[in-house]
Amino acid sequence: MSMENQRSAAKSECDRPWLIRTYAGHSSASASNALYRQNLAKGQTGLSVAFDLPTQTGYDSDHVLARGEVGKVGVPVSHLGDMMTLFDGIPLDQMNTSMTINAPAAWLLSLYTAVAEKQGTPRDSLQGTTQNDIIKEYLSRGTYIFPPAPSLKLITDVAAFTYREVPKWNPMNVCSYHLQEAGATAEQELAYALATAIAVLDAVKASGQVPEADFARVVGRISFFVNAGIRFVTEICKMRAFCELWDEITRDRYGIADEKYRRFRYGVQVNSLGLTEQQPENNVYRILIEMLAVVLSKNARARAVQLPAWNEALGLPRPWDQQWSLRLQQIMAYETDLLEYDDLFDGNPAIERKVGLLKEGARAELAKIDEMGGAIAAVDRGYMKQELVRSNARRLADIETGLTKVIGVNAYTETEPSPLTSGEKSILTVDDMAEQEQIEKLKEWRSGRDQAAVAKSLADLEAAAREDRNIMESSIACAHAGVTTGEWSETLRQVFGEYRAPTGITSMIVTGDEEDIKKLRSRVDEVSEKLGERMKMLVGKPGLDGHSNGAEQIAVKAGDAGIEVLYDGIRWTPDELVRNAIDEGAHVIGLSILSGSHVPLVREVVNGLRAHGAGHIPVVVGGIIPDADMLVLRQMGVSAVYTPKDYQLVRVISEIVDLVDRKSTEHPAPRNAGGKSEGAGTAIY
Repeated sequence: MSMENQRSAAKSECDRPWLIRTYAGHSSASASNALYRQNLAKGQTGLSVAFDLPTQTGYDSDHVLARGEVGKVGVPVSHLGDMMTLFDGIPLDQMNTSMTINAPAAWLLSLYTAVAEKQGTPRDSLQGTTQNDIIKEYLSRGTYIFPPAPSLKLITDVAAFTYREVPKWNPMNVCSYHLQEAGATAEQELAYALATAIAVLDAVKASGQVPEADFARVVGRISFFVNAGIRFVTEICKMRAFCELWDEITRDRYGIADEKYRRFRYGVQVNSLGLTEQQPENNVYRILIEMLAVVLSKNARARAVQLPAWNEALGLPRPWDQQWSLRLQQIMAYETDLLEYDDLFDGNPAIERKVGLLKEGARAELAKIDEMGGAIAAVDRGYMKQELVRSNARRLADIETGLTKVIGVNAYTETEPSPLTSGEKSILTVDDMAEQEQIEKLKEWRSGRDQAAVAKSLADLEAAAREDRNIMESSIACAHAGVTTGEWSETLRQVFGEYRAPTGITSMIVTGDEEDIKKLRSRVDEVSEKLGERMKMLVGKPGLDGHSNGAEQIAVKAGDAGIEVLYDGIRWTPDELVRNAIDEGAHVIGLSILSGSHVPLVREVVNGLRAHGAGHIPVVVGGIIPDADMLVLRQMGVSAVYTPKDYQLVRVISEIVDLVDRKSTEHPAPRNAGGKSEGAGTAIY
């Protein structure tokens, strides 16, 4: 055979590349549609839709909790019109669409199905995934709405509906991605994700909606969405362990005989937690190394990959930044010879040994969860959340002490100014008018509907929920009638109620530099004596941002220092936080916001304090905050601003203690004589 023929034969035997995606959406449905078309034209082979926080938590854009959040971390979708605009000109029968949506996953899938029907596309031709993993929302991301039992019912309804009506659709993406972002070790990521999948499959089985003969098809459509961190070898081994453990569970627990239904099918976004604000150009190397962990091993290769942009620690990436990540995938898939070879790691003793250790640790953790009664019981008891907070505290303590080196952060910090981050447009910003425009369109949509059809469809939805029937067909009818996201969610809130997950914050004492902690405790005691009472700090999460890792770690470190911490988790209005702080006699308020909504939400808190005569209480803010916004926050009265570069938490807490000392001397605060307001903070130390 000639050399050319040999080359042609080799090329024809290559594995198909994974689905190449970027996670995208912002401002409005029309702006996001334009971005999707641009990315598809550049060679992206699938869509991954980011929804804004109001959509993720089941609120319309004009709800009080949506203030400042509309279009910030994703696209607002309030009704069928928004969804039609989002996919305008994109034929859904030719697209593989991943939707990062959880609590309202049934609703967004209903809207997607309704758009397909408007396009004349049959349901059974649709391909894609709804994340639909509520359990990890309780543990990490925080966009849950309903309690665990009805949440499992909704996941079950989607699974039972899709295997019949939309057979190429993955009804659930068991998401360990955010578990690692919340601090999970490799063993915890394995165990908690697998425990979640078990809980869902057990619920589907128990529901009676799927005949025994069809159950294997449901198992075969469960997919996973994982995280790949910087510990390259560990991540390769973790993915191989996932594949082997899932094969065992589906075979031994559920009796699935057909190997194709036992395959561990997963998509991945590599770690955003490890992206640094300092020397952000280094993130390009981190992203490449992390991607290698999920594509090198053929037998554990990702089915879909989406990469963050190098500058996501600074703010919203521009189209060019997303293109850079897209090109990285394309070079790996089309220029290298990776896809021409069998698995590179089979038979490697070091890999096999590490895989064995990870499986052993994961099985032990799974056994613990099983003894508690499964994943839902472990969520309700706060066990998994507490363990994640503990693991994350250890991870951060190791960075703080230098045991874990992060280049540009605590090692090799000398640097030249980066030309990539200079200039006013180094990140994308969402126009402040986007929220108002979305609200105006929403009002116009509501006024143009057939109100009788809306009322009837919502009544049918409520009846299906109360009677424990599958809610998917009634939800699709709601979509066609013009029901909004908030109306759909509120109807189910009335049936199922709402839920506030355990925070995972306990009186744990974590690792760190003991001498520094002793000095800090002594300083807290000194300031508390001056105050005449134990120093109190309210840690608050205003708005809809559910990324609570930073708030939790500040709460842990402050409590470790001897401060009385008031922290009640996520999703509070600015007014509620103001009343809490006043009623509980807080000496300082720490606000954590990572959604980009820091300016409007902090302004409401600061103005609320002044309106209640409590402007003397200092406010500090933490989040992903551009330099220009830091100046705005300081001008409105914020005492200090912290970003991810402020990783030395002992120093952060020390500065907050000094701040309280100064402010108490300048403005002695009157003691509050009134009682606690409803929902007042809970002291955790």
